[in-house]
Amino acid sequence: MHRSIDPDAIGFLLTDLARLLRAEFDRRIATSGIGLTAGEARTLAHIARAEGERQSVIAERLNVEAMTLSSMIDRLEARGLVARETDPADRRAKCVRLTEEADETMAKVTAIAREVSADAARGIDPAEWKRLVPTLKAARANILEVRANPASESDAA
Repeated sequence: MHRSIDPDAIGFLLTDLARLLRAEFDRRIATSGIGLTAGEARTLAHIARAEGERQSVIAERLNVEAMTLSSMIDRLEARGLVARETDPADRRAKCVRLTEEADETMAKVTAIAREVSADAARGIDPAEWKRLVPTLKAARANILEVRANPASESDAA
């Protein structure tokens, strides 16, 4: 029996867009001359997004293993771009923050990310593009709620 798959289903579209955005960001970071790998640039961006967050949380957001992230943070720390601090709530855990030395590098990374975003938005009505952000945030919140309360999903059925 043939089963039809919608190639434009929201999951496929979001996955394709995320993959393409990441690949273009990675390509531009590699050719920018800022001296970071794409993974290091993404790591800096996620640390900036959640300043002082635990390494384990950053690894989850980046979808990488904790040891992979630890190696990237080691390299960034050696360059003076990030600092690890003991988590006051759990002395075994480490939190990561950007240093002042990271400001110039983050400005370059942010500029590249904005350029990629602008290219993705090209030809799209600016008002429509602006409405996309709260829509995606609401969808993300919905999925986070379902993940936090899996029992409520079965209650609705």
